[in-house]
Amino acid sequence: MPELPDVEGFRRVLASCATGRVVRRVEVRDAGVLHGVSARGLRDALEGRRFTRAERHGKWLLARTGGPTVLLHFGMTGMLLCGRPDDPADPHDRVLFTVSRNRRLCYRDQRKLRGLWLAHDESDVGRLLAGQGPDALTVDRETFEEALAGRRGSVKTALTDQSVLAGLGNLLADEILWRARLRPTHPAGDLTGAEVRVLHADMRRTLRGAVRAGRVPPRPSWLTGHRDAPDPACPRCGTRLRRTRVGGRGTVWCPHCQR
Repeated sequence: MPELPDVEGFRRVLASCATGRVVRRVEVRDAGVLHGVSARGLRDALEGRRFTRAERHGKWLLARTGGPTVLLHFGMTGMLLCGRPDDPADPHDRVLFTVSRNRRLCYRDQRKLRGLWLAHDESDVGRLLAGQGPDALTVDRETFEEALAGRRGSVKTALTDQSVLAGLGNLLADEILWRARLRPTHPAGDLTGAEVRVLHADMRRTLRGAVRAGRVPPRPSWLTGHRDAPDPACPRCGTRLRRTRVGGRGTVWCPHCQR
């Protein structure tokens, strides 16, 4: 599933491919990915307008035009690609934005679990993002502490709850908790001030590395690089990793490091 680093990569695709360019044509190949707007409504709102800015909040991508804003969410299989107008369409291409004679932005999604929304003004943008917590990449330590304070349930559940913190998914949460040496089932409300500070610092370091890679990288020094092995071992201490479910999510952790 695309997490914050993937969506930051899609933001860069949008910025390099389409920002500053006029939308010449909007082709909706599958209206099933549109939410609250019809194919004709999307075309009428965007054709002739210029993409002015690419923004990201958590797992949401915002394509600004100085008027209406397109909000994209990638679900489990969505992606954003830059190509040419004469490129053959993929069966999973859902919406195509031609922005010049030789550039076309493509929203591709196999499973269509999320899609595109159109916000006509800032109040619409605020309404669509109202349930999102602070962005995990930019949140400062004080706001992070406030977001976790008094939370019931496990620390992993809190990290992956988009209303608490926007942008973290399953892989990132496991990676961050492994680095912070915190057990995923540890109650979020019982974290000490020192543990919260370590957790915030490790979250920032993990996200910076993942954003540079454009994803959560399966490196040998990362937990992510070992979690899918047939008999996975901790890259830090060599202890056999354990698998369990926390908040309904498959979770991998080290029983030695994460006490």
